[in-house]
Amino acid sequence: MIQLLYAVNFGEMALILTLLFKTPLRKLVIATLDRVKRGRGPVMIKTIAGTVFVVLLASVYSMIKIQNRTIEAGTPNPTDQVLMSKHMLEASLMGFLLFLALMIDRLHHYIRELRSLRKIMEAAKKQSRGIEDGKNGNAEEAKTLEDLHTLKSKVKNLESECESKAKGAKDAEDEVQGLRKQSEGFLMEYDRLLADNQNLRNQLESMGQTVSQSDGKKNI
Repeated sequence: MIQLLYAVNFGEMALILTLLFKTPLRKLVIATLDRVKRGRGPVMIKTIAGTVFVVLLASVYSMIKIQNRTIEAGTPNPTDQVLMSKHMLEASLMGFLLFLALMIDRLHHYIRELRSLRKIMEAAKKQSRGIEDGKNGNAEEAKTLEDLHTLKSKVKNLESECESKAKGAKDAEDEVQGLRKQSEGFLMEYDRLLADNQNLRNQLESMGQTVSQSDGKKNI
């Protein structure tokens, strides 16, 4: 029995070391413990632990009996000493076995809790990132809308400026047309005045010739 207790204790210590350090074997051990704790596993474990605890109490009781017998006898009996050592070793190993089993159970529980907390934290981080992305998207959309409003106002200002410039150009064109018509009238008037001047010159020349002819006749 002592050899079996030693083997179980060393196995439990190996499991604890496996749970303490993050290795590929750790996932396998955790998955195995998860399966053990499902269904009838907890009942079997409690039954085995209860049996070991009862045997531990029996060993302690035997140690107390041997101690009392030794006190009554006054002198230690070699057989009682051997039995005392045997029961003490068994009790120590069984107590250590139960303690290591409790440690394995608590470590497995805390690892599962830690994993669930990490999942919750990751989900919260993803949600916060989604909210931040949404805020950034809303800010970008608001900025885009503001830029669109600014561009629309600029376009309206440019359209009004173009309309005013087009109106000014039309007014200038109308003014140029008026000046052109006025200049054409001036040219026509100038041509008429030239024609009148030429007619007057012709008349004066003809009158001068007539006067010179009449003076020549008088001299004859």
